[in-house]
Amino acid sequence: MPVLDDIAIDLDFDAVRRRLHLKRDEDIHSARQVVESAQPLIEPRVLYQIAYIDEKLAEEVIIGGLRFSSKVLRKNLDQTGRVFPFVVTIGEKFGEKLETTADLLEKYYLDTIGNVALNQVRKALNDHIKATYALKKTAFMAPGSLPNWPIEQQKPLFGLLGDVQSSIGVRLTDSFLMLPAKSVSGIYFPTETSFFSCQLCPRERCESRKAKYNAKLAEEYGIKK
Repeated sequence: MPVLDDIAIDLDFDAVRRRLHLKRDEDIHSARQVVESAQPLIEPRVLYQIAYIDEKLAEEVIIGGLRFSSKVLRKNLDQTGRVFPFVVTIGEKFGEKLETTADLLEKYYLDTIGNVALNQVRKALNDHIKATYALKKTAFMAPGSLPNWPIEQQKPLFGLLGDVQSSIGVRLTDSFLMLPAKSVSGIYFPTETSFFSCQLCPRERCESRKAKYNAKLAEEYGIKK
């Protein structure tokens, strides 16, 4: 399975500043210092593979012999026969720094910096997949991002990828969280239309929101309450 460990990430300070909603010069200066100290700690690693769909059921899909239960995922994979499961991390050093920092403001800054860095690595993977497999457009879903695809589905996802811990140092806890903390998993899939899980999530306040909630779309997916 392909492991990408040569991804160069130059932290996007403007993205960090926007997420932190910083306006005062002293706050911006303080955040920039944390970004500069955090940059050397980021060690991006990616594990992914091509997986093929064995069977499509009413609200489930069998991929590589493993069962994934989600009405939304099933609908998104309706027109494709292959997918790209993945795990992305920015490494243990950053995670250790985040966990051991006693300063609450610095911890808040680091948490946001980690999210920005993780997003940059995931986008690099997306670019790699599209270029390598000649795909014009892709989208992804992550277990736990929607109630319709709960976090317990991390288990079969990791099952598709083999020994993730040996490959890139990421392991699942008993509660299906990933360690190091700044890691993300999911399934990329070819698509002709844009899709964001946020479009099906009515939660109003979310710093990670990438698209507005679409009640009509949620109804089309059969999950509107």
